[in-house]
Amino acid sequence: MIRAAIFDMDGLLIDSEPYWQDAELEVLGGLGLPITREDAIKTMGLRVDEITAQWYLRHPWHGPSPEDVAEQILDAVIARVRREGVARDGVAHAIELARSRGASIGLATSSAVRLIEAVVDRLGLTGAFQVTLSAQFEKYGKPHPAVYLKTAEALEVTPIECLALEDSLNGVLAAKAARMKCVAVPAPDLREDPRFSIADRVLPSLAALTPAMWDEIA
Repeated sequence: MIRAAIFDMDGLLIDSEPYWQDAELEVLGGLGLPITREDAIKTMGLRVDEITAQWYLRHPWHGPSPEDVAEQILDAVIARVRREGVARDGVAHAIELARSRGASIGLATSSAVRLIEAVVDRLGLTGAFQVTLSAQFEKYGKPHPAVYLKTAEALEVTPIECLALEDSLNGVLAAKAARMKCVAVPAPDLREDPRFSIADRVLPSLAALTPAMWDEIA
């Protein structure tokens, strides 16, 4: 039985991954780092402070600290979310389907609390989630399962009673490491990546999640 649906945020509820990529290219590239869009895609689902720490280890720079650089990237993403963010196809449908099945609804993301607030406000999702948790406060972000385990605990369910909804491979790894069922909704150019086969379903959008599919996964 699925007693809780736990949604990722970036790339799933909102098409913010290009915002992250653009911000990383602008800020890290501005420091002289040899970052490419492919590099930014590979780190999808990681915390921004972990991304800047990785880059600093590989290419130390002079000037702002990795933590300050992470905040600059986050500021740029939040600005774009507030200016032009829109919900991805099927978000309202998936939330309503979870409600119709009597499931509690949570949000578990690697992103910082202030980005969660910006996204929830921009998409009109205030009150949609009983629990919203950020891996910002965990020792490790995704693909570590900590944020998923803490969200399940906050929703008062066991991990095996949860369905995680994710877009990134790091997020899917985190959900499966937490022993949750997982529906993956990868970006079109990543949908054929065989590593997503560890998810219970791989869908083109949240709109493709049906009641029958929910019951089959459960």
